Amino acid sequence: MELLTFEQLRLVIVLYTSALAPLILIPILHSRKLIPWWVLRFYMAMFVVCALGWELWFNYGLVAGDSVTLRRVDIVNQMIPLHINGLLNSLADAGSICCGTLLLVWLLMGRRAAIYREWDWRVVGLLLVIFVGQNIIVEIFLYHDQLAEGKSLSWAPLSPAGPWFDPILYQFGERSIRLSSQLPWLILTPLLYFGLIRFLTSPKSAGRSH
Repeated sequence: MELLTFEQLRLVIVLYTSALAPLILIPILHSRKLIPWWVLRFYMAMFVVCALGWELWFNYGLVAGDSVTLRRVDIVNQMIPLHINGLLNSLADAGSICCGTLLLVWLLMGRRAAIYREWDWRVVGLLLVIFVGQNIIVEIFLYHDQLAEGKSLSWAPLSPAGPWFDPILYQFGERSIRLSSQLPWLILTPLLYFGLIRFLTSPKSAGRSH
């Protein structure tokens, strides 16, 4: 029986944990009113945005790309089946990345609720640095084999350059960072922030408290 290498095991553990932990914790914290009322809605909305924005396209290689099963080894495909891989990645993006980053930025900005109700370029900068930074780390240390030379990512709504214009942005030894995998977070950052501000300052939301 083929065994997972340490790097492959790390990938499996990190993906399942980062996807499922928020799925369990956020509804519990919401029901106990330990987090702002809007976090659960934001989490669900970001799951849809990440899934339809790029994760399902990358997962299945829908437009001129390779499916994830072609971009990784068989043992990892067995541990993370094709049809749940995109959902797990979307859950991890929405919960651990998006919600976790909002929490971190809120702490760094002095725990001021106003930062998510009015546009602040410092917040945009922090969101962008954290979103792109985590994505680079994930690609170098977890998904490097899936993004290697000769393995193409599909076109996606939030990765509009597709595989046709996909230069290497950074080389880390034999591992590379490409434009196609960075574009979703570059595009999502201002859209996410603007959308959250609009939602929290809408008439229906204005009268709600924690």
